[in-house]
Amino acid sequence: MDNKNILVTGGCGFIGSNFIRHMLSIYHYNITNLDKLTYAGNLENLKDIENDKRYSFIKGDIVDRNLVQHIFEARAIDTVINFAAESHVDRSIMSPDEFIQTNINGTFNLLETAKKLGVRRFIQISTDEVYGSLGKEGLFTELTPMSPNSPYSASKASADMLAMAYFKTFNMPVVITRCSNNYGPYQFPEKLIPLIITNALADIALPVYGDGLNIRDWIHVYDHCEAIDIVLHKGSEGEVYNIGGENERTNIEIVKLILDILGKPYSLIQYVKDRLGHDRRYAIDSTKIKNILGYKTHYGFEKGMEDTVKWYLDNRDWWQRIRTGEYITYYERMYKNR
Repeated sequence: MDNKNILVTGGCGFIGSNFIRHMLSIYHYNITNLDKLTYAGNLENLKDIENDKRYSFIKGDIVDRNLVQHIFEARAIDTVINFAAESHVDRSIMSPDEFIQTNINGTFNLLETAKKLGVRRFIQISTDEVYGSLGKEGLFTELTPMSPNSPYSASKASADMLAMAYFKTFNMPVVITRCSNNYGPYQFPEKLIPLIITNALADIALPVYGDGLNIRDWIHVYDHCEAIDIVLHKGSEGEVYNIGGENERTNIEIVKLILDILGKPYSLIQYVKDRLGHDRRYAIDSTKIKNILGYKTHYGFEKGMEDTVKWYLDNRDWWQRIRTGEYITYYERMYKNR
């Protein structure tokens, strides 16, 4: 396949950084990483590849139309993969305006610029949360109506609708992916799995919402990155592809599994008041991407969790710097005088 000049937005985040590393390990594409470096964006996530000649980093906001257009033109961008998003539900409840700006207005800017300059591929990275909450039975399919229940999921659903409108109205080469909950290396410690791991290692309380019986489908971030790779190369324009791990677990099951792996007592568990609008169950049907594009997962959940816990054990410096805020100084140290 010919060379590509790919713009990855939000590439310093959890999934974006793993995706960039995945792509550089396989292809000879040029990747530009545009990231605002908000609290969850961490340059240290890509420290091992920062000197790769195929990779470059730009600190900036996808809401900045002039900057986005400059990058497209200067880098001859032909492919966009939009990971950039405010993504934590609790934060969206406390401060929804940031989610509207980044997730909706930022996506609009990218779509407008991509349309103007004629990109060949635009992949919008979305979430199963746009579908709302499931009952005890059934799975989310690509035909499930969107019914978001939080400012975060509503902003992502809005971005998806914008992206699809650009495909239908302007014939933009848009593809949307919607994934289930991710876990694995480099996940910011406010999310459930790294929060439980790091709190347990420090022997401090493990907060569990409500009765702990909310159910999520979990996918290893490496499997998710491979799925996006497949969609990039084989996916059809104007399509939505669900990406799930077929690993439904209650939150309390996850917490107890981590404690078992670490040999920590269940007495660390502390039930707390439930989140507002907390969806009860998510579960994704990945039949479409499997049957049409040949995708399959590689990580069994128990082994994936053991590997993830081991990663956090082996990389204490990484998450301890985040918990103290020291990771933010890395940008100043590396890029202030560049």
